[in-house]
Amino acid sequence: MSAFGRTSVIFDLDGTLVDSEPNYFEAGRQTLAEQGITDFTWADHEQYVGISTRETLALWKERYGLRAPLEVLLADKNRRYLELARASTHVYPEMRRFVGLLADEGVPMAVASGSSAAAIEAILTGTGLAARLTTVVSADEVAHGKPAPDVFLEAAARLGAAPADCVVLEDAAPGAAAAHAAGMRCLAIPYVTAQADDPVFGTAELLLRGGQAEFTARAAYDWLARSAGSSGTSGPSGPSGPSGSSGTSGPSDTSGSSGTS
Repeated sequence: MSAFGRTSVIFDLDGTLVDSEPNYFEAGRQTLAEQGITDFTWADHEQYVGISTRETLALWKERYGLRAPLEVLLADKNRRYLELARASTHVYPEMRRFVGLLADEGVPMAVASGSSAAAIEAILTGTGLAARLTTVVSADEVAHGKPAPDVFLEAAARLGAAPADCVVLEDAAPGAAAAHAAGMRCLAIPYVTAQADDPVFGTAELLLRGGQAEFTARAAYDWLARSAGSSGTSGPSGPSGPSGSSGTSGPSDTSGSSGTS
């Protein structure tokens, strides 16, 4: 029997499996420039990390007074993003390795993302992850995006897994909140490490404050095995303890990828 028991793993995509945020920033910058907004910065972009494209654009319409219909803006941004994503999307090496380790153990896995289905498919196919991550849910397929739990609950349903048996990997506070609301454990790897003190990340079973620079596949694999061996929602035992753990008390091998953040 697998050491992981009934555990299923649900990955966020953008900022967790792949560093797609630079492409989203550029697609958003171009979309806003087309509407006459030319001062959109990376710092502005960071405020929307973890929020679905549709909901981000709805917020932009209000913030910038955009007159174009939401569906027009959505189509424009998705088109620009897909062009950039197909040209280049960086997979975090340690995340790729982690997916491989779990696949070898037969652990059920899914991707649950705020991106469009087309964007998710393009990234997974282009990066070679599609063969191992075949269960995919887009926020466009559910009633509410993160921080609502809908996308994670739908992923669990498609895997045939109970929410309490699921572990979510997330880089953003809205995603961590969604995992908590879904009744799932969360391994949080903040994309914007300056946001690691956000109280929402305190609900995570394990928080790596250093982000992707602190994540390694082997340490995460070992943590997950220990977590699976403990009672359903009580979290892992040992030094990589429950919610609010600092990066130094979690996976300790820091030789992993150093994806940009």
